[in-house]
Amino acid sequence: MMRTLTAFFADDFGFVISAELVLVLTIAVLSMIVGLHEVAVAVNTELNDISNAIGVLNQSFSFCGFTAGVLNVSKTKSFFAGSAFVDTSDDCDCNTSCDLVCATPIPENGVHL
Repeated sequence: MMRTLTAFFADDFGFVISAELVLVLTIAVLSMIVGLHEVAVAVNTELNDISNAIGVLNQSFSFCGFTAGVLNVSKTKSFFAGSAFVDTSDDCDCNTSCDLVCATPIPENGVHL
């Protein structure tokens, strides 16, 4: 029994391998955490760029209407009204630090309808 315990305490080959494995795995996990954090920052930055690109799109539109009447009579046969919409810039358009606030919109081209 004492011979077995002495042999057990004298055998330290597995300890060196385990310590090296723990050290290597610790360094690998810490490197992976730092790398994944940088990936998350890069993805958030790209999504912010996409939102800024969508924010600067001018979505103004207009279409004209028409009126059709009966010949030589002052009676309207059909009428279709035109419409227009002017996109106004918001606080969050092209702003990297966007806070949701309620503010009055400002026309992009400075013309009010």
